[in-house]
Amino acid sequence: MRPHQFPARLSAGLVILNSGMGKRSADQAAAEGVHGMAVGAYPFLKDQDPRRFVRLLSNGEIVIGALLLAPFVPSLVAGAALTAFAGGLTGLYLRIPGMREEGSLRPTQAGLPLAKDVWLLGIGISLMLDDLHDR
Repeated sequence: MRPHQFPARLSAGLVILNSGMGKRSADQAAAEGVHGMAVGAYPFLKDQDPRRFVRLLSNGEIVIGALLLAPFVPSLVAGAALTAFAGGLTGLYLRIPGMREEGSLRPTQAGLPLAKDVWLLGIGISLMLDDLHDR
């Protein structure tokens, strides 16, 4: 990690790590809510057990947060992991009905929290491009 990448990796890493840690203690109702939202965008997940799904999601977020925070992990690797994760979040925003104004990319009030995750996508792509540029 180069010094100018530290702020982006730190901010994204801490947010994602915190999210993953918070999901570790999700009860059945919370797990069903998270799973239900994911199924709304990605129907192939419908057969997953909600608690197992949230446990896997939690573990994934913790790993991605740790990759971003570990200075010895190349930015290409950390950025690729973040880009894949953020792509999934962006897919939620684009696919779940009611998140966007009709015929627009502009978020509704309900969609604003998901629309804000686009910053993670930008950070991930920037980290990858920065690392590739130096090679």
